Amino acid sequence: MPFINTKYSADITTEQEIAIKSAIAEHIQLIGKTESWLMLGFEPNCSLYFKGEKSEKIAFVEVSIYGNASKSAYEQLTAAICKTLNTILGVPADKVYVKYSPTENWGWNGGNF
Repeated sequence: MPFINTKYSADITTEQEIAIKSAIAEHIQLIGKTESWLMLGFEPNCSLYFKGEKSEKIAFVEVSIYGNASKSAYEQLTAAICKTLNTILGVPADKVYVKYSPTENWGWNGGNF
């Protein structure tokens, strides 16, 4: 049950969203999850500053997951996310932050796991 939310400093087209979704769906297995429970959110045109500057291409990605994964798995997913955002949106890897939030409490369909 991962939820991956991407805040991006510029516009994202529908085609770019679909391309990112497809790439993330392929890589989500790195943290032991599947696309069947994957939810994605996109927040384009966010006002983001990094190192005191407002960058044209910058992203903040939040990965919330039910349970936990290994440090190595998180590192591999971070690399895949950075590569995906670079390939599709042109965001340099050094302008992407990825935050992981594992949780033991996750609700769905009126109940909790």
